[in-house]
Amino acid sequence: MNPSQGSGIIGILPLILIFVIFYFLIILPQKKQQKRHQEMIKNLQKNDEVVTIGGLHGVIVNIKDKTFILRIDENTRVEVDKTAISYKIQK
Repeated sequence: MNPSQGSGIIGILPLILIFVIFYFLIILPQKKQQKRHQEMIKNLQKNDEVVTIGGLHGVIVNIKDKTFILRIDENTRVEVDKTAISYKIQK
């Protein structure tokens, strides 16, 4: 075994270690958060109070394939993309 081969592997080891730490501290928690958000959107129903990413508060009055119709005032309805929902307001 050539001594330069051993030092090459040792030189790559810190990069591998950094990637593993990066994966467990950043990528894995982000995937879990994204999965919870998708599950929350999938379980939304009529009359749920939600807040959009833009801060708009409303009540779901209709559900379409890719959008929700929100009632934000007595006579005001807005159609928003499902991905625009930030969170559901717990009663």
